[in-house]
Amino acid sequence: MTIAPFRPGTPPVQTLPPGRWHGRIWVSDLPLARPERYTGCVAEFDRSGLWPVLIPHDQRFAANGEDWIDDRGRLAPADHRIASVDPAEVLARWWDTSCCDGACLRPFGAKFPGLARRPARRADPLAEAGNTGSILAARGPHRLALVQTERPADIPAILGWTGMIKATDQVHELSAVLRSWEDRFGATLTVLGFDSMELSVAAPPRTQGRALTVAAEHRAFCLPSFAGQPGNLREFASSLVQTRRWRFSWA
Repeated sequence: MTIAPFRPGTPPVQTLPPGRWHGRIWVSDLPLARPERYTGCVAEFDRSGLWPVLIPHDQRFAANGEDWIDDRGRLAPADHRIASVDPAEVLARWWDTSCCDGACLRPFGAKFPGLARRPARRADPLAEAGNTGSILAARGPHRLALVQTERPADIPAILGWTGMIKATDQVHELSAVLRSWEDRFGATLTVLGFDSMELSVAAPPRTQGRALTVAAEHRAFCLPSFAGQPGNLREFASSLVQTRRWRFSWA
């Protein structure tokens, strides 16, 4: 089928599998059988204004015949508030020093170290996202979703996504950080779950030194993801060097 656009006047995208709109997000009824369709949607984004995200299978809901997209609440859409947010101030406020005795924060301390610099070189973010999304769709069951947006970072705020609700209900601030990562690292939203997300990264940090500050940003953004891995911030940073997929979970 060809879906009708959310915004009048937007040209339709490629032929897609059966699906329907759930408010401001269109979702296929079944997992994506042809992973290349994700890449096709990315290629048409400039024309269609519909950004594709993959919705992973979530056994927590499937076991009860539920779907979090319909069966869990959402916050009010907040995309109109994103531009007013300073991502550095947000991450500084989210910099939580209460989880340890300070050892896990080294070489930093109680003060957030600020934003990492933008790398000098990077690949095409859309090409990177298309490649990453098609690989993920081939590896496991994901439904295809489309959201009308000018940039992928805004999708959580557009939808009123509640995946980070255990940490904050200010979803526009989360999208502001995602915008900053889009601009600096070509980090592009490719997967959105009930309480998790994945970004493809066109310009990951290339050295341990650069990765340290990026790791601090990740820790502030999603403390559960940092706390759920062994080691300190230095070891966490090592895992980010040249890594082209960033994963976050607030579960």
